[in-house]
Amino acid sequence: MKMIYTVEDRPSFGKTLVFALQQLLAILAATIAVPAIIGNNMSPSAALFGAGVGTLVYLLFTKFKSPVFLGSSFAFIGSMFSAFAGGVSMSLGYLGLILGAAFAGLVYVVIAAIVKFAGVNWINKLMPAVVIGPTVAIIGLSLAGNAVGDLTTGKVFLADGTQAASPYACLICGLVTLFVTMICSVYGKKMLKMIPFIIGIVCGYVVAAIMTLTGIESLQIIDFSAFSHMQWYPSFTFVTAFSGGFTFGEVGSMGAYIATIAAAYVPVAFVVFAEHIADHKNLSSIIERDLLEEPGLHRTLLGDGVGSMVGAFFGGCPNTTYGESVGCVAISANASIVTILTTAVLAIVASFVAPFVTFLSTIPNCVMGGVCVALYGFIAVSGLKMLQPVDLNDNTNLFTASVILISGIGGLVVSFGSITITSVACALILGIITNKVLSIKKKKEE
Repeated sequence: MKMIYTVEDRPSFGKTLVFALQQLLAILAATIAVPAIIGNNMSPSAALFGAGVGTLVYLLFTKFKSPVFLGSSFAFIGSMFSAFAGGVSMSLGYLGLILGAAFAGLVYVVIAAIVKFAGVNWINKLMPAVVIGPTVAIIGLSLAGNAVGDLTTGKVFLADGTQAASPYACLICGLVTLFVTMICSVYGKKMLKMIPFIIGIVCGYVVAAIMTLTGIESLQIIDFSAFSHMQWYPSFTFVTAFSGGFTFGEVGSMGAYIATIAAAYVPVAFVVFAEHIADHKNLSSIIERDLLEEPGLHRTLLGDGVGSMVGAFFGGCPNTTYGESVGCVAISANASIVTILTTAVLAIVASFVAPFVTFLSTIPNCVMGGVCVALYGFIAVSGLKMLQPVDLNDNTNLFTASVILISGIGGLVVSFGSITITSVACALILGIITNKVLSIKKKKEE
């Protein structure tokens, strides 16, 4: 798809605000979901603030040339649980979150330094189109279950923990959102074509609100009670961390403390590095610019790493580039860096506006599921498009792509204690090995 707005373009102020709101809606659910999953009184508002500041840091390091938003990373959820849990006679708490993000960020800094001196040619050789294409597709396909699951899920739950709304009522809201989004994107004119997610979410929310206001239990989709206990300001991680909340027991020396955190975060950072490359390869194909060359992989890594440190300092959650943001760029055909910059500022400002954050949190899962079907689908198709120039009549390429797709879709995950190698990373690693092993004969012939 040809971009309506390229990276350097600057839409009018009014349009930029609308585009930024659309980006914010695209990344919101996942960004605030991480602190909700971790619990321990973590603040969704602070996570939103941290994502905004982390994105600003990323944009600075990439010289405002890479149009993608950074949000809370799901890959570090296990690490964050470890930071809170600590060990025998030891409680790491919020300080552990900050130290862990620092370790993860340092991994990125070290890799960035290596890339700076070694260049990126080795990465292109290690991960050619036949490897990176299916891997990008897996990023979208691996999230398909989440999108479909959300389509039948509402926000209101009964005392026994079951959902109040009928799954079919939720499905109607999700499908309304999906089809309005698609129709606006395909048949819309000018501005309408560029903000399909906002129109789709608004329509889905209105349908869900009407159902909820009927008072019928099976139609209770939106939890309006959230407005009665709003969090009026972000509860920043560093405030809690440095005001106490952690203890060292007799076996909890400083060395053991640091080792525990490092073991939980560092290996995961290497896994996320693989996904970082896949995201930027995908974004590069969409905007038709090689971001690994300009501004350079070393700059995107530094931006991602330092952005994660800053984001965790405020919100507790290490950040990462979001596929939802990349999908939003693709569908709206808007790669304007000004839009991403405005989204980051909007996220920071919105984190202090309790009614706005609460309203966003009341958007039911089924509505966001409708949006995510389109977003994740675009990511998957973008990856498959990378395979177009690849000769799939060559068995080396055929087996490489097959191994990646099947292991990724099948959900191959490898765990070592608290360290989990995600299905995307497993598929990428297996694909690289397959491609290199099967290419030996071809290289000998050449």
